[in-house]
This record gives sequence, structure tokens and C-alpha cells, in this order.
Amino acid sequence: MRRGAKPAKSKVEAKQPVARKSLQNAGSRVRDLEKRLAESLEREKATGELLQEKDRALTEALDQQTATSEILRVISSSPTDVQPVLDVVAENAAKVCGASDAIIFRREGDHLRRDAHFLSVPVSETPESRHIDRDSLGGRVVIERTSIQIADISDEMAAREFPETARHARRVGHRTLLGTPLMREGVAIGVIVILRTEIRPFTAKQVALLQTFADQAVIAIENVRLFTELQEKNRALTQAHAQVTEALEQQMATSEILRVISSSPTDVRPVFKTILASANRLCEASFSVLFLWDGEALTAAASENVSPSLAEHLRTARVRPREGGSPVALTALTRSVVHVSDVLADPRFSPADVPSHWIGGARSILSVPMLREGNLVGVINTWSLGATLIAHPGQRRSVVVIAKNPL
Repeated sequence: MRRGAKPAKSKVEAKQPVARKSLQNAGSRVRDLEKRLAESLEREKATGELLQEKDRALTEALDQQTATSEILRVISSSPTDVQPVLDVVAENAAKVCGASDAIIFRREGDHLRRDAHFLSVPVSETPESRHIDRDSLGGRVVIERTSIQIADISDEMAAREFPETARHARRVGHRTLLGTPLMREGVAIGVIVILRTEIRPFTAKQVALLQTFADQAVIAIENVRLFTELQEKNRALTQAHAQVTEALEQQMATSEILRVISSSPTDVRPVFKTILASANRLCEASFSVLFLWDGEALTAAASENVSPSLAEHLRTARVRPREGGSPVALTALTRSVVHVSDVLADPRFSPADVPSHWIGGARSILSVPMLREGNLVGVINTWSLGATLIAHPGQRRSVVVIAKNPL
């Protein structure tokens, strides 16, 4: 029998394996696409979370920078008053660290005094001063000189550890607290405490931030202390310089008067003129007169820079010691220095009884007695046309010194 050819497969039968293979490939591609889509979505989610984290970090950094700039601005604008700085530190510490309240206490002996606060509760609910002990968070922070956080002050263990703080927290509703010491040269000079009304512990970053705010508060306190010390030293130097200048001026005036005395032993008029010129210069006065005492009244013996009308009056004037008269008369009566800042405002005198005013226009007057062994010899009078204090203590001392020279 003849071996015949194998029967050919039908077209349908020939294509069946190809169809199965195609379906398998399509399923694989779908699974691959689904995997890629899931990976892409995961990447997008991670990218979004990263961007959100960067955005939060940028916002936090901006808030910190803004707070620091504000604090530094207040420090520079308030070199002698620490209160505005502490107020800003407390406010920014609360806001940047996400707290509802912030309080700054400064140490005074064995107590902590509340110096600044940013509160959601009435300030009357917070004690102005509290004893430094281990029963309160602030006291414990100062004693141990380290930051301390209480996650939940209502917790039984925390309440036993800090009974004073727990008692106060129950009254005002605080739950989470964080305290950081204000350190200067290893010594706790105060504490800053931030608080929350819910149980939400502060993060490590917020603990570090509070330390930064505490450091800024210390900088402000030190800045004011150093600036105040510098001012006091400057005042002391200025006072010392003024005293040296005053002594030098007195010495120069005395030397000049003594020189004139030695060169004019028989004539006192040049001496009197030198005395009055020195009095005018030392007191920055407009004019002056030297009166001599004859046992009953004072008469003008010399004058410097007086007007012709006042000079004419002085030629015949006799001033008798009495109260309610002129400064010259009161000086002769009391044997003491009389200083009038403004004759129009001094109730001791009537302007009509003061010739130097109604004739010469004087407003400020300094009258100094010339005494020898307690007895009146005369009076030196200096005047200023303006209503000014022409004789500060140094000037009065100078006139008293030169008034002794001719005696």
C-alpha cells in the first residue's frame, strides 16, 4: 500500500497556539503596566511627601528667622530697657514652638519673679513670684540647670514629682509643659516655660528652639546690664571731669585774684573788678555787683557789665537786711547763699522789690555772702537775664571760693 502524505491541519487548528500566546503576552503587558503605574504613583506620593516636608521645613526656618530678626530689632532699639525684649521673646517662643502660653521668670535671690508672659489664660492666674524649690517645674529647671519636659502634668507620677505645678495646672487647664533655664556663665538667672492645654509633647527640634529663645533673652538681659554699667561709668567720668574742671577754674580765678591783690596792696577796686569778672565767667552770668557791709546796710562797691540805669541806682542805694526784700537783703540777713532760678516764680520775693529785675531785667540771681570769722563783710551778686538756673552746685561753690579771696 502506498504510503500517502499526512493530512494537512486545518487553518483553525494551526492558529490556536498563536492565539494562546498572544493572550499570555497581553496579560503580561497589563501586569507590567499596572506595576509601572503603581511604582509611578508611589514615586509621586514620596515626592509629594518630600515636597511637603521641605515646605514645612522652609516655613519653620522662615518663622524662626522672622522671630530672631524681630527680637534683634527690639534689642537694638531698647538698649536700656529689657522688658520689651522679654515680651517679644515670650510671644515668639509660644508661636514658633506651637505653645498656647509662654512665661519668662527671672531669679531674685531665692525666688523667681514673672517678668514677661504670653498667655491664653488671665495673667492673674499666674503668680508674680514663686519660691525656688523642686516642687515646681520652674524651680526644678533653675536648680538642675537643664531643660525639663512634662508630657502630661495630670499623670499621677508627674503630679507627685511636681505638686506645685500640678496644682496650678489643674486650675488653668495646662497639660504639657517644657521649661528651659536662662544661663549666664554657668549660672541659671531665670527660666522660660512654654505650655500646651492638650497632651502633645514638644519635639526635640522645639526643645532646641526654646533653648535658642532662652539664649536670646539672656543676650538682651546682658545687653541692658552692660549698657547700664557703661552709662554709670560715663556719668562717673563726666562728674570727675566736671569736678577737675571746676577745681581748675577755681584755682585759676583764685590765682588771678591773688595776683591782683599782690600788685595792688592799697587799692581794692582792681581786686573787686577781678572778683566780679571771675564770678561772671564761672556762672555764665550777665552782670554782677559787689556790696560792702557798713554795719547797718549794704552799699555797692564795684560792678561788672551793669547797665547805666542800674549803675545810677546803685550809686545811692542802701540795702538793709530783711526778709521779703531782695535776694541781697535776704543774704545779708541769713549769712547764707540765696539762689533764685526765676524771680518771677519765686514766692519769697516780689519783683518790685528787686531792682536788678525792674531796672536791669534780671531773672536768675545768685547772692553769696562774704564772711570773715562768721561776720558779714559784704555780698556778691550775679544775675542772668534769662529765666535759667545760672548756678549749679559747682558754680555756687566757685563763687563762694572766690568770695573769700579779698577777706
